[in-house]
Amino acid sequence: MSFSDPMITSHHNPTLQDVRRLLAGKRAATDASGERRFVAEGEDLIAAAERAGWTPALHLRADVDVTAEALAKVSSLASGTRELAVYEQRWALVAQPLCVALWGVRDPGNVGTVLRGARAFGATCVAIGPGTADPYGAKAVRASMGAIFEVAVVRVANVAELPAPRVGLVAREGATLAGTSAATLLIGAEREGLPPEVVEGCDAVAHIPIENESLNAAMAATIALYEVSR
Repeated sequence: MSFSDPMITSHHNPTLQDVRRLLAGKRAATDASGERRFVAEGEDLIAAAERAGWTPALHLRADVDVTAEALAKVSSLASGTRELAVYEQRWALVAQPLCVALWGVRDPGNVGTVLRGARAFGATCVAIGPGTADPYGAKAVRASMGAIFEVAVVRVANVAELPAPRVGLVAREGATLAGTSAATLLIGAEREGLPPEVVEGCDAVAHIPIENESLNAAMAATIALYEVSR
């Protein structure tokens, strides 16, 4: 919105309804760009996007562009938000030297946390495999703490698309992860793990030695990134 536009006062406004649809994982009705878009809520995420050079397609501030009440009614946050912005999704190509690939990780919070870990430990990209939650969904974007704007995100359908050597994390199988060399780390869901056909496509399997049954995907990915990046 420009400074000359009237302030939005109703949550039934078409622009806010489009924001609500995007937050629900649906395409905005008035989006004629042909590009998929997503929403970042809160000053910290928007500041992270600005630092990373992302330009919003829409930027709304409470009591500047829209009333605080109307903005709160479309927010996905329980406490509402004072600011949100809409951006176009960016999908990159697989890059080396270190990629994290997620297979069947359905929890968007885990996906966002993996992005955050990838940023912390210098991974080049995060690959989103089949059955994995949308990294541009509202919960994943929040959990990424801004990493969604800095880490390349890739779609993959097959293990062969990933850089080798490919190391699959499999509970209590293979060597311990310490000292393992990998261009790609493959992480599966907490209960199911990596599908057998994905494990077969890996160059090696490794595990994180732990004393309980399992780690969730985000914890496993973060520990694995730390070990490999050392």
